[in-house]
Amino acid sequence: MTTTKSKVPNFKSRDEEAAWFEAHMAEHWNAAKPVDVHFTKNLSNGLNVRFDPDSLFKIRTIAKKKGIGPTTLVRIWVMEHLH
Repeated sequence: MTTTKSKVPNFKSRDEEAAWFEAHMAEHWNAAKPVDVHFTKNLSNGLNVRFDPDSLFKIRTIAKKKGIGPTTLVRIWVMEHLH
């Protein structure tokens, strides 16, 4: 008896994706392959920056919409301006 794997569809949300994989993971488990994972080096130095409450609220709001932390957002902005 040959079983056919379900094709992995495009998902509209993470919840939809999680539900699909929960239902179909057994079909795909043996096809999974290990991957090499590389981690970035720890940033060597920190810099404290202070913001007024309104600016900090805006930064946190923008970061949340992008799905990242406010520190990451500010680091991205600084790196963009340095390049």
